[in-house]
Amino acid sequence: MSQKIPRIEIVAVGSELLTSHFQDTDSPYIVTQLEKLGLTPAFRTILSDEEEILRQGLQDALQRSELCFIIGGLGPTEDDRTREILASLLKKKLIFHEEILTSIRQRFARRGLTMPPSNLKQAYVIEGSQILPNHHGTAPGQWLEERQKIIVLLPGPPQELQPMFATYVRPRLERWRIYQVYQARLKLTGITESQIEEKIKDLYPSSGQPQLTTLAYPGQIEILISAQSQNSLEEAQEKVNQMVDKLRSRLGAYIFTTQGEALEEVVGQLLRQRGETLAVAESCTGGLLGHRLTNIPGSSDYFRLGTVVYSNEAKIKLLGVSPETLAKYGAVSQEVAREMALGLQKLAGTTHTLAITGIAGPGGGTPSKPVGLVYTARAGEDGCQVIKNQFLGARELVKFQSSQKALEMLWRYLTQLQE
Repeated sequence: MSQKIPRIEIVAVGSELLTSHFQDTDSPYIVTQLEKLGLTPAFRTILSDEEEILRQGLQDALQRSELCFIIGGLGPTEDDRTREILASLLKKKLIFHEEILTSIRQRFARRGLTMPPSNLKQAYVIEGSQILPNHHGTAPGQWLEERQKIIVLLPGPPQELQPMFATYVRPRLERWRIYQVYQARLKLTGITESQIEEKIKDLYPSSGQPQLTTLAYPGQIEILISAQSQNSLEEAQEKVNQMVDKLRSRLGAYIFTTQGEALEEVVGQLLRQRGETLAVAESCTGGLLGHRLTNIPGSSDYFRLGTVVYSNEAKIKLLGVSPETLAKYGAVSQEVAREMALGLQKLAGTTHTLAITGIAGPGGGTPSKPVGLVYTARAGEDGCQVIKNQFLGARELVKFQSSQKALEMLWRYLTQLQE
C-alpha cells in the first residue's frame, strides 16, 4: 500500500440521518480524529438504507476515494445491508466467524437474555477483512485493503464507534500523518461570545498559528486552540501553551477548564479535593441539576441529596419555605430561593446547597415575571447568595442555563474566582 496521502471519504448510512429527528454525530468525530493527524476528508456523504441508493452511493465512494470510512448498516435488522452490498460490489464472499457469534451470545447472556436468530448475520465478515472487535456492542468493525484502497466498516452507535476507532483504527492511520497537531480546549462560563471577542480580538495571530476557534453554547463558550508542527509535538504544544497563557491573562475569571471537562465534573473534583458535600433543591429544572451532578462517576463521594420541589406544598413540607413568603413574593422570587437553599441545608446537613426556582416557559410568564426569569441560590457556611437571572430560549434551554448558573455559583465560591 502506497504511503501517499489517500483521498478520504466518510459515508454515513441510515435513512434516519436524512430526517430532522437524527443527526450524524459519527462523521464529525472521525473528522476531528483525522485533523489531529493533519488529514482532511474530501467527501462526506449520507446514504439512505434503500438498497439501490445504498449500492450506487457505495460504488461512487469506492470509485473516487482511496480511504473510505463507512458507518452504520451493520446491525441485525432487515434494512442493515452495508456488509452485504459492499461484499457484492467487491465480488467478495461473506465469511462466517464462530468466535464473533460466541461473543454476541455471551453479550446477551450477561444480560440474562438469549440471542435472537437475527443477530446471526453479524457474525459474517467480508472475505479478506481484518476484524475490529466491538467491546461495546454486537457489530464488529472491519478493515479491508483491496485494489489499492482501504475500506473501514464501523458500527453506527457513537458509544461503539468511538472506542473502536480510538483502539483499532486511529493507530493504523499514523502512516499518513502529515504533521504533529496539539490542541487545547478552554471552556468558559458567565461570559458571552461578544464579550470574549472584545477582550481577545487583538490576540488572533496574523500567521494563522495557532488557530483560534470560538464556539458558543447555552451557558458556556468554548475556545479551541490548535497548532501544528512538522518538527515535533512539543513545538506545536509550545505554540498552544503560549496562547493559553495569554487567554488566561484576559479571561481567567471565566475559564473553568482547559482539559475539556463539563462544569459539573470540575465542581465535583473540587468538592472531592476539599472533602465537602452538596445537596440540591430544584423547581423549574425538574431534577436536571441533580442528573448532571450524578452523571459523573464517583459523585457519591460528595453528592448527598437531590429534591424536586415543583409545587408550593413541596417547598413548604420538605424545605420549610414559609407560606407567608410564598404568598407575599411568589414561588419565583429571591426570597423563596434563599429559603429553599437554607431549608435544604438544615434537611441535608451538607457543606453546600444549591437551589433553583423560575419560569421555564413557554407559558406562565407575566409582565413583572417573564418567561426565563430564574433565581439561583447557593448556601454554605458563609451564608446564602442569590442571583436573579433572565435567560432566553425555549424551555430546555432555560432549564439548562439555570442548572449551569447554579453550578457556576458553586464553582466561583470553591475557586474564589470573581467576575
